[in-house]
Amino acid sequence: MQPVFAHDIDPADFSWIDSVVERLPPYVYLTVDLDGLDPAVIPGTGTPEPGGLSYRQLVRLIRAVGERRTVVAADITELAKIAGTQVSEFTAAKIATKIFVNCIR
Repeated sequence: MQPVFAHDIDPADFSWIDSVVERLPPYVYLTVDLDGLDPAVIPGTGTPEPGGLSYRQLVRLIRAVGERRTVVAADITELAKIAGTQVSEFTAAKIATKIFVNCIR
């Protein structure tokens, strides 16, 4: 399967999600690497990379995977604590909630 790079995605265009989901097998293990999100969304990652996915892009992708595939398990990786702030932890928890809501049948 060919990767989809965030720098090739138009932030206002969500059509790439259909192409990604269509490439997946019927049963998937969903892993969310927080390094793939823009650091404006989650600054507390192992390797913050500007230009990553937005929170809304990720949520739409999670929703599409949950609607069209069977998610057998999921995880979230690369959360790194930044002293004095909880924004990354809170956002990661919201992402976990989106996975539960959209992918558990």
